[in-house]
Amino acid sequence: MAVSTELRVVLFVGGVGGAKLADGLSRCLPPGALRIVVNVGDDFRRYGLKICPDSDTVLYTLAGRVDPVNGWGVAGDTSTVLQALVEMGDDAWFRLTDNDLATHMYRTQRMADGATLTQVTAELVSAMGVDIDILPVTDAPVPTRVLTADYGELDFQEYFVRYRWQPEVKFVRYVGAEDASVTAEVAAAIDWATCIVLAPSNPWLSIGPILAVGDMRERLLARDVPRVAVTPIIDGKAVKGPAAKLMAEQGLEVSGRSVADFYGALLTDFIDDVRNPIFARDGMNVVQRDTLMLEPTDRMRFASELIGYIGEQIR
Repeated sequence: MAVSTELRVVLFVGGVGGAKLADGLSRCLPPGALRIVVNVGDDFRRYGLKICPDSDTVLYTLAGRVDPVNGWGVAGDTSTVLQALVEMGDDAWFRLTDNDLATHMYRTQRMADGATLTQVTAELVSAMGVDIDILPVTDAPVPTRVLTADYGELDFQEYFVRYRWQPEVKFVRYVGAEDASVTAEVAAAIDWATCIVLAPSNPWLSIGPILAVGDMRERLLARDVPRVAVTPIIDGKAVKGPAAKLMAEQGLEVSGRSVADFYGALLTDFIDDVRNPIFARDGMNVVQRDTLMLEPTDRMRFASELIGYIGEQIR
């Protein structure tokens, strides 16, 4: 498929679904035509280390290092350090494997030396041979916290990993996001883009924290380019993670329509899945595609279809 030289895509991502689309787009777009903005709301500290799960999942995926079974972590990694911690009596509820630990140790030390999160992420991208910019939305800490019916308010990783996202969610907040600023690199990427895509990541837990940072919404609305979101809901279910459960707990219909309503005026276009009920929404083009990306070939197939659709919108 011939791709327009005018197509410059900024992809907002968080989690495994977003990483899959990032991988597909990276294989279908010309070099230099893709920049990725990642969620930092799920960043946290463990054993004194700065850990950035969403950023690392995208990085490992694009570097060809990701664990193909889990969709996160490093393929074939060992867990010698974790096992030693367990033998000391530690409650090792967050699984950190050995090569993954090296990433966190490098990041933590560089930031202690004065590097920003954006700078050290760029260093990791280069070190792992990835030629696509992976941009944290902000260098400020903006932790996502989850108010649950079972345990009160939890740090995101406690909710997501320690309790395996089973507690009933009452409310989600993005601490400090309103007062944080998007980085200069992210602002430049948004101005550079001829299309902005919100990946099929969890709208409330992965994309929502990005949209909540500073003046992000105003920046997006100021761009007269296609602003496209892809549904994370297929046939009434999420492919992976708590999106469907969380929607039901908020009293929302588990559907692509609810996702489109959540993003609202931020979108010009919404890509729903062919398995979902057809719907229309004023001010938004709603189209259906097969968005399921179980295998690497699915990623390229859907990315190619998405690029083709966007190309038609910017002609």
